[in-house]
Amino acid sequence: MPYVENEIIHDADSHIVELPDCLDDFIDPKLKARYHEKRQNEIEFKERVSPLLGTGVYEKIAAKHDDAEFRAAGEEKLHTRKLHEALGAFRKEDRPRALDLQGYASQLIFTSLCLRNFDFDLGNDMELCYGAARAHNRMMTDFCSVDRRLLPTAYIPIADMKMAADEAKIALDMGCKALMIPYIPPQTHSQAHIGLEPLWAIAQEACVPVVFHIAGTELLPGHKKTGRANAHDVVSGGDGSHNSLGLIAIPHPVMLTLSALIFDGVMDKFPKLKFGAIELGASWLPGWMHLMDSTVKAFGRHEERLRNLSALPSEIVRRQVRVTPYPSDDAGWIVANSGPEVCMYSSDYPHPEGGRNPLKHFRDSLDRANVDQKSRDGFFRDNFVDMMGEGLAADLRYPKHLVAA
Repeated sequence: MPYVENEIIHDADSHIVELPDCLDDFIDPKLKARYHEKRQNEIEFKERVSPLLGTGVYEKIAAKHDDAEFRAAGEEKLHTRKLHEALGAFRKEDRPRALDLQGYASQLIFTSLCLRNFDFDLGNDMELCYGAARAHNRMMTDFCSVDRRLLPTAYIPIADMKMAADEAKIALDMGCKALMIPYIPPQTHSQAHIGLEPLWAIAQEACVPVVFHIAGTELLPGHKKTGRANAHDVVSGGDGSHNSLGLIAIPHPVMLTLSALIFDGVMDKFPKLKFGAIELGASWLPGWMHLMDSTVKAFGRHEERLRNLSALPSEIVRRQVRVTPYPSDDAGWIVANSGPEVCMYSSDYPHPEGGRNPLKHFRDSLDRANVDQKSRDGFFRDNFVDMMGEGLAADLRYPKHLVAA
């Protein structure tokens, strides 16, 4: 019996949980040694993966999925096994069965290991930066090739604006269905820089979304220096270690980036382009929309860019931005206070942050807020279909076989 029955629900956030050698078959051979050496500089890889290399841990993980008894229990423990132990976490041939058991109409698939592109974007080796991104995109399309319902997300570095546009074309030709860019800008330019307009044009013409995804918590070191013993308490999850204060910090960078894209006219110049904020929570959403409207009121007399906006920022958000609440967020309150067009369902499978029963958490919250049926339909399917555009094939949008006769 599938987790979702007699209903069409699209999953806006799920993951591969890769083994460390995941890019080895996909990266340009001339970059392979450099990639192995330089990836050690990324803090999460250095702290969480490197110490386990050569210990046999990852070999044991792979062997588990060959064990008949372990595999037999995988379906029963679909939402209790997490990360590498989950069904279809890194073996592509197992993922369609996992999706059948979940019952989702489609899943947007993200990496786990490569979310930060190993911080190559921050360095000077653009050949390695874009080479690693292309290897990631090859890996994603290969993994998702086993089932059309699995929608691969490309990673497009924006450190070099010309290379970003070129890489987007290559990724779309590969079959990627969404373009992920970093939500923290490089030191050299904003995401709203005019030099990135070719990238936005490519995405809009292809009718695929540009998405941001959490890639670790950006918490200033000083916030941890409280003199208290529990200042470093963390919960280790699929996207980095974080704690309660880190959770508060998560949305700040994407709020600034999306604000820049609105204020500087990018969304108005590309009005059909959709942006997704994935696994960045949504409790911030209503207040942020109101804050932007208030900012226009406060600075509109002084800033021509604000006077040139086609609508209030909150209206532009409803037109072009889509966001996934956490299961712990009060999704019903968020929908009621931001509008029915913005929020989307997500499972985060198989990361721990998705919990064991995300559907119940979201439904209960929508019930408490007395969210109407049209808004529920938007949350569970319509807003995702709208965001994905041509990235989601027409026959996958509202498949009749998933609805009771």
